[in-house]
Amino acid sequence: MSAVSDRLPAFPWDKLEPYKKTAAAHPDGIVDLSVGTPVDPVPELIQKALVDAADSPGYPTVWGTPALRDAITGWVERRLGAREVTRRHVLPVVGSKELVAWLPTQLGLGPGDRVAYPRLAYPTYEVGARLARAGYEVYDDPTELDPRGLKLLWLNSPSNPTGEVLSKQELTRIVAWAREHGVLVFSDECYLELGWEAEPVSVLHPDVNGGSYDGLVAVHSLSKRSNLAGYRAAFLAGDPGVLAPLLEIRKHGGMMTSAPTQAAVVAALGDDEHVRVQRERYAARRAALRTALEGHGFRIEHSEASLYLWATRDESCWSTVAHLAERGVLVAPGDFYGEAGARHVRVAFTATDERVRAAVERLA
Repeated sequence: MSAVSDRLPAFPWDKLEPYKKTAAAHPDGIVDLSVGTPVDPVPELIQKALVDAADSPGYPTVWGTPALRDAITGWVERRLGAREVTRRHVLPVVGSKELVAWLPTQLGLGPGDRVAYPRLAYPTYEVGARLARAGYEVYDDPTELDPRGLKLLWLNSPSNPTGEVLSKQELTRIVAWAREHGVLVFSDECYLELGWEAEPVSVLHPDVNGGSYDGLVAVHSLSKRSNLAGYRAAFLAGDPGVLAPLLEIRKHGGMMTSAPTQAAVVAALGDDEHVRVQRERYAARRAALRTALEGHGFRIEHSEASLYLWATRDESCWSTVAHLAERGVLVAPGDFYGEAGARHVRVAFTATDERVRAAVERLA
């Protein structure tokens, strides 16, 4: 019997190690713009909520405290424009990557079922399908897919890696098509609060779904908007008919967000000011890096939202990675996200202000 790991592709980030060593050898040190991990402090009100809940000797619940579920429902209505969201419409999860990787398995998918995701996409969508032994395919327009056997359709707006945003009209059209063919839609919206040149819209907005959450679930994370990647804090919102069985499975599997983290999420979702402050930090870094990259001969495509610039010099992405590594700057090769990214790189602007300035100087 083959090991589960045999179903998976090679871990892409391992291929970047030689270039990381090259960049780290720069006299002024590496500027790592590859992974996109937050580097700024966790806001104090969130840290305080975590500490105040540190004395939590009992097991937390998988479905979350009443305060957490109320915080999620309130945020979904306030920030996404959703209506009539109840506690049955939400479910906390242990970070969004865990959810993406195990969702097809938890949905009961397997051989003969198909999962679809964008042509340029977060690699874990494919990993999830492989773990379930389901089929998988990419799309440019999901409404051109053969719906037979298509059990799970991933949307991702704003996109990782490109930063592209699907318009309200596009989302409405896709949702209508999926419902017509009985295809379950999961919309990865983890970068929704980081729109720059476009205003991202959720599938939970009534203009998109017609006031019904049937067949729709949105995925949200606090990793980027609140600097909580280290907390593993995310949640689902949408169709109770989908979330209820997921809850039962996750209860059996012990997939619980820690009690201190649940308290921290309540504080994070109740405060919009720290998100505004963090957005301003990212906006300044984005502007500086975009100007520097364009001055260095890059073309920036899409990148209307998210924490990345999708950049190209019209050459192999690995040639670009090597070129920048020689200057002490590490970026992610576009082919990590699909063959269509073979001539692009993804440049994160999550480094500190000091490191961003160093990158700008090296590109000048």
